[in-house]
Amino acid sequence: MDALGVLFGLILLFGVGVLTLLVVAAVKATKAVAAKIDHHEAIARRTVENVTLKAKSYTKPGAQGRLSAVRLALRTSLDGTRKVLESALAQDSQLAESLQLLARLDAHAAELDGELRILEREPDPARIEAKLPELRERADRITHAAESMRWAAQDRLHRFADDELSRLSEECEQEAGALRHWDTGPATAGPAGPAPSDTSADARAAGPGRNGLPFGAQLNAEELLGLAKQRLRKPSAS
Repeated sequence: MDALGVLFGLILLFGVGVLTLLVVAAVKATKAVAAKIDHHEAIARRTVENVTLKAKSYTKPGAQGRLSAVRLALRTSLDGTRKVLESALAQDSQLAESLQLLARLDAHAAELDGELRILEREPDPARIEAKLPELRERADRITHAAESMRWAAQDRLHRFADDELSRLSEECEQEAGALRHWDTGPATAGPAGPAPSDTSADARAAGPGRNGLPFGAQLNAEELLGLAKQRLRKPSAS
């Protein structure tokens, strides 16, 4: 009974652990899906607002139209800078600091956009005309800061691309030179055959060989007999 109880307890613990993991995974997946939906909703909402502001800047005359133009320019500058920095972050990790600065600019831009939105509901045109220069000056400062980072990031990417292309061109030239190594190498000579020689002249130049005769000399029978007699007459060494 004790063994069955322990086994049942282990199975129960295993089942509880698996169930807990499933619940945690389901919660994480739900949060991820919800965050993705919120992100897409925010993008869609911002796109609609930008289109509305663009329409107001063209259709509404006076201060109301200028307010909409300021809000639209502020949003467009920040969105363009964010796209450039995020797209180039994979190639240059130093742009992470620029994104942090852009996030701080976003906070100031959001505060300013809220003030501009409140001012749009102001029924007194004189009040709008009085507040608009100050708000526009703040918007210009934020826009200039965002544009400066965007232009610097673009120039940085362009410079890196030029340097990489220069290095690649040099490597290609070196490889082309290595492939053409036969142009600068010494010319290979063909197989040389044996030089013709005059055997009779070589034999005469070689001097006497065995028996006191020059190499290559031919003797007749009488000369051979005379040579044999001379050798027989020579006294043998004791």
